[in-house]
Amino acid sequence: MNSPHTPMPGSSPRHSASPERNPRICLPTFRNFARTPFRCSHYEAQDILAEVDDVDLICLQAEARLPKRERWLRKLSFHDVSKRLMFLNPGLRPVRLSRDYDLFVAVCQNYFDILYFNAIEGWRDRCRASVCWLEEMWASAVPGYKHWLHALSRFDHIFVGCLGSVQAISEALGRPVHWLPSAVDTIRFCPFPSPPERVIDVYSIGRRWEGSHRALHEAAQRGDIFYVHDTFAAADAETYDPRQHREMFANIAKRSQCFMVAPAKMNNPAHTNHQVEIGSRYYEGAAVGAVMIGQAPELDAFRQMFPWPDAVMHIEPDGRDVLSVLKNMASDPSRVAAIRAHNISGALMRHDWLYRWQKIFEVIGLAQSTGMSRRERRLQELANLVTDSTENTASAGTLR
Repeated sequence: MNSPHTPMPGSSPRHSASPERNPRICLPTFRNFARTPFRCSHYEAQDILAEVDDVDLICLQAEARLPKRERWLRKLSFHDVSKRLMFLNPGLRPVRLSRDYDLFVAVCQNYFDILYFNAIEGWRDRCRASVCWLEEMWASAVPGYKHWLHALSRFDHIFVGCLGSVQAISEALGRPVHWLPSAVDTIRFCPFPSPPERVIDVYSIGRRWEGSHRALHEAAQRGDIFYVHDTFAAADAETYDPRQHREMFANIAKRSQCFMVAPAKMNNPAHTNHQVEIGSRYYEGAAVGAVMIGQAPELDAFRQMFPWPDAVMHIEPDGRDVLSVLKNMASDPSRVAAIRAHNISGALMRHDWLYRWQKIFEVIGLAQSTGMSRRERRLQELANLVTDSTENTASAGTLR
């Protein structure tokens, strides 16, 4: 029996469907050549879909020409009046599909990732429906993308991760665009059924306010707290293995009392034009049951997504009150226990990647798989376990 996709000479995708399976979803992934940390959550989302449905996970492969050709296309695409460059293969080994699918899913961090799908020849002829999930695009930047937005016309449905950009992109394309929030593998990040000891006082990754960081760092230097934070530009690094990166991140976060949060790209207003969005840290911090400290986005959408009490304990960006907030929390263990329980159960019931895939399926009219139902039951079981444990152990999850 034929393979579900036929790599062109030299190509060797890591995942393919066995002859006994008949996958209904074609899901390309860049994990073999694009391994920066911020992409790993998207690979996590892909793994969840592959776990709960019949998926052909096609691992695209880079050719030696990719870096140079990619830089060239990035530079020229903004001025391409021919509107052809966005349909060129940037330097990946071509793949030809040899079976039909119900759905083609393109998961992109940013606009330029759309180029990678040009390596899959004739995918529109093999897939009955298609989805483009574009994680990051800021509304103020949409007018500048006029020479490549037409590349989205190939997809039947478009989802974006920035709520404030939905209208701008929809108007530019003249078609509906849907908001799809970030999420997390809540089973991986959940500290139950065997909660580890929370030996880290404060955990901070990614962007940070320098004032808050300075205050926490000085407290750590005095030996007052155990503060774990980035010491290099981690977003620009390359992970050895995306799955192991997420596992290690989850294991550290589950052992943290507090977790720093802030709106997406909060310290880069030149890039966002002051657009406020819900960053991924909120979903991760809630899932591990840490007390999230920082700033909550001033958005109705955030209050709807995190409707429970004390979802975020506010601190000033300059750090003047962060230590007093930590001290006050430490003196109120019952409040901390309630925060932990609300965060964990809220994430399990609202913010697993499963729910985002269910939203996509609902919009495109694709039936939910039995694997989705099984995972949903597992999420409910864990949420019940959190509730039972909190009721039975008054001191569960308290700060030192």
